[in-house]
Formats: sequence, C-alpha cells, structure tokens
Amino acid sequence: MEELEEGQIVSCTVGNIVGTTVFVKIQDNVEGTITTSEIAPGRIRNLRDYVVPGKSIVCKILSIRNGRIQLSLRRVKQNEKKELLDKIKKEKNYNAILKTVLGKEKAEEIIEKIVQEQSLFDFFKDAKEQQQSLEKLIPKKDAEKIIQILDSKKDKAKEIKQIFNLSSKAEDGIKRIKEIIQTTTKNSKAEISYIAAGKYRILISGEDFKEIKTELNRIMGEIEIKAKKQGCEFILEK
Repeated sequence: MEELEEGQIVSCTVGNIVGTTVFVKIQDNVEGTITTSEIAPGRIRNLRDYVVPGKSIVCKILSIRNGRIQLSLRRVKQNEKKELLDKIKKEKNYNAILKTVLGKEKAEEIIEKIVQEQSLFDFFKDAKEQQQSLEKLIPKKDAEKIIQILDSKKDKAKEIKQIFNLSSKAEDGIKRIKEIIQTTTKNSKAEISYIAAGKYRILISGEDFKEIKTELNRIMGEIEIKAKKQGCEFILEK
C-alpha cells in the first residue's frame, strides 16, 4: 500500500454524509473526512450538489493526525486533478496489458510484487526505459511483447498554456520586455507570443506533464523577478 502523506493528491470514493462532514474512502478502504469549508469556496446550501455517495472525487490530504485523515476538495488545482486521473487511467491500461499477455492469475501475482515496492505507474515508467526491470519478473519474450504494446500506445505530447501581462512605462520599455523574455526562455522549449496591450501567451509542450508544469513555474518566477528589477509591471492571469 502506498504511504499516504500530507499534501498528497488522492482519489477518494464518497461514503456517508453526516451533518457538515463528508466521509470518504481512500486506498485500501482507508477512511478520511472533509468538512463543509473544504468542499468548495463560498456558502454551500446543499453538500450533495458537490459530493454524491458512491462517486469518485479527487482531494488533497491536509493532515494526518492519530490515524485521522483530513482532506480538501476545493484546494485541488485543475492540473493536479488531471495529472492524477491520467495516472489512474494509465495504471488501468498497464493492468489490462499484463492480463492480456500473462493471463489474469499470473498478472495479479506480478502486480502484487510490483506494488510492494512502488506504484504500477512508476514501475512501467522505468520499464519503458529499462526493459531489464520487467525481465526480472517475467520471461524475456513476454517482456518484449509488453514493451511493443506500450510503444504502440505512446502518449501524444502534452501542452500547457499561461496568459500573463508584462508592460513598462520606461522610454526603452520594449527593449526591457524583450530582454526579460529572451533571457528567461533561453535554452527552453517554451514559446511566448504577443497577444495585445501588454498581454502575452506562453506555451510549453512535452511528454511529462509534471516536467512542463515545473518549467512553466520556473519561467514565470524568473520573469516576475526580472520585471521588478527592470521596473516593469507583471501580472499572472488566473
């Protein structure tokens, strides 16, 4: 079982709703709770407009104290939710591929061995690069067949966009802005295009959503710092 940690994004199944508390099941029937204030911002008239018993939701673990797990639904960002759902979808695909190649009984035995050490997602992420890790568990011919299936189902490149405003009232303002953009995106795959009236769009593409998100945060952080030094106004649109 994966060790749960504070700040972790997890998939939950809604259980009972008692008063202002929502009870959910996380992995392996571990129970957690969500208070009304952590369901959604603003006033909530009916909890069932947001959570329905038996349905899956994505939450963030706020705290783990004495075996009690407090979660939040409203604090999960859209990209965090997408990343987790993509991971779950891939793990289901890996599970299906193993059963197709090895048969149900053998596949379940192998999966049990894998998840004792790491998640199925992380294992196959490594296996795509190093087939030997797969060959340690199953015959080489079966490993090669699985890798071939994975290669035929390679993901399309992911992309992430962000709109921001960058402006300057200085006489050489255009020069300052151009320098900020060029220096922060040097040696990066990021593409920045001008929209209008000091508004820009940044686009980054890649196979790993987490990596391109990290790269976006880095660039936005550097632009903000350089903008302050150059006396420019920087606003990140939400």
